[in-house]
Amino acid sequence: MHEELRLDNQLCFRLYTVSRLITQAYTPFLCQLGITYPQYLVLMVLWEQDSQPVNDIAHRLVLETNTVTPLLQRMEKQGLVKRSKGKEDGRQTLVSLTKKGKELEEQAFNCIPSGMGQRMDPCQLSLEDYAQLRSKIDTIINKLK
Repeated sequence: MHEELRLDNQLCFRLYTVSRLITQAYTPFLCQLGITYPQYLVLMVLWEQDSQPVNDIAHRLVLETNTVTPLLQRMEKQGLVKRSKGKEDGRQTLVSLTKKGKELEEQAFNCIPSGMGQRMDPCQLSLEDYAQLRSKIDTIINKLK
């Protein structure tokens, strides 16, 4: 057996596992809001800056537009966002929050940060630990992009 091929020696497996488990931890809070984790990511992008082109949202989420488009279509059917053609460039599709999408921001703020904080508390990581971890993961993401 090659040591480099042992599952226990793989950073990618640990990142995959922690991503899956954190997403799973979000699920009860997101179910209360009636949204999925990918929808939550889109909403966070739009809460930061409303009315953005699909390409910008996809870029921010490090996804392809053909992955984001069906997600946005489902969100539009749920009444969370609306899509419209760009005024300057008719080929561009702009995505904006609806009233319902805007209202979800306050609901999310009231349950997700504190709820996830409680879920992560047993990890006993300090705010500095989280900041360092975010920074190191950002480095990996930026190098792999």
